[in-house]
Amino acid sequence: MSAAVVVTKSSPVLVVPSESETAAAPVIAADTVALSSFDLWMLPFPMKLLLAFDRPIHEPVETIKRALSRALAHYRPAAGRLDGRGGIACTGEGVAFVGASAGCALDEAVATLPQMDLTARCPGVLCHDADPLLLVQVTEFSCGGFAVGVTWNHVLADGAGIGQFLQAVGELTRGVSPPSVVPVRRWDDSVPGLPSSMVAAKKSMVDDNGPRYLVRHDIAVPLTLIGRIKAETGCTSFEAVAAVIWRCRTRAAMSPGETTAPLSFPCNARALVGVTAGYYGNCIVGQTVPATSGAVASSSLADLARLIRRAKEKVPDLLSGSSNGEAAAPDGGAEVQQLEWYNGLAVVSWLNLGFEAADFGGGGAARVMWHEERTLLPGCMVCPPCRGDAVNVSSLCVKPEHADAFLGELARLTTAT
Repeated sequence: MSAAVVVTKSSPVLVVPSESETAAAPVIAADTVALSSFDLWMLPFPMKLLLAFDRPIHEPVETIKRALSRALAHYRPAAGRLDGRGGIACTGEGVAFVGASAGCALDEAVATLPQMDLTARCPGVLCHDADPLLLVQVTEFSCGGFAVGVTWNHVLADGAGIGQFLQAVGELTRGVSPPSVVPVRRWDDSVPGLPSSMVAAKKSMVDDNGPRYLVRHDIAVPLTLIGRIKAETGCTSFEAVAAVIWRCRTRAAMSPGETTAPLSFPCNARALVGVTAGYYGNCIVGQTVPATSGAVASSSLADLARLIRRAKEKVPDLLSGSSNGEAAAPDGGAEVQQLEWYNGLAVVSWLNLGFEAADFGGGGAARVMWHEERTLLPGCMVCPPCRGDAVNVSSLCVKPEHADAFLGELARLTTAT
């Protein structure tokens, strides 16, 4: 669209847990839920997820608002506040909710969705203890389609946890109560946590300059290209996509040679540590693949995918505190901290988290997007393909002067499929 789309927003209101749903909800035995080492490893940075739905439902703003209130009866810590002492106080103060409308049809705005005002904003760069842990905006389009924008304090939950929560809201919207997955937020102290050295190292990485603005790109990596890399290596879709982005970005933004150009990524550790089914707090650990810009730029995509896979295989060593070699510098290791901020690349997988399965009555999402405008480190979100023939990547990883070269590298790969 040539002109900016006007999004009209209501004033934020606080949605509190539904008292009528309380009888079906699990009992919270304490007023405060202690944060785990995985939670403490997270910065209180607001994460922004956007789900676009092209199939109408009845009064999406009010329908989802009611279901959100019911869901909070099952997920009461999400309606609380950080207490500043290493816990979430289950105060029931509620989550922020905004209803909105857009002056166009959804299909007219597909290319501009990332630039539209479709998510609620936290007041600061980092979330404060007194801020809601969750903010939700539902925007209706003139065609009947709608978008659900979710902003959450990363200390509350990781992507898998938010995916579980949104699926619960969807089930309650469709009349399923209680939700099919029983939510658990209290950490079982018998389950292994992160080494204290890793938690301390991550906290020291807070950048006084705050997030930077990089060029936003929404990339479609064809499934045919991904399939070729997988056939050659036996890797996953994430590993194949990460290899594509890593090489294209390195060739476009960095000088070839011995400049350090690591790739970092988080891994879901639920299966590794044995958390209780339904746990929706943080349970991810960061891993880094050290490399030089020259090595990344000259490697085949298959070789880079294999490097990423080998690093993933070493994640259990990080949890035991006995890592060495390639896996010795997790997402807060000394080597990473000493990098110039633009050298590294973080790639996060939103595949298999269930975002696209959130169904508020009209089916799953047509698009899943990272809706951020700035980032602490150059990074990408690998999003579900939904109803297309490509894996979607929301990217904030290059400066303006490197944008054309980055897109050129991607075009050379994707047009050859």
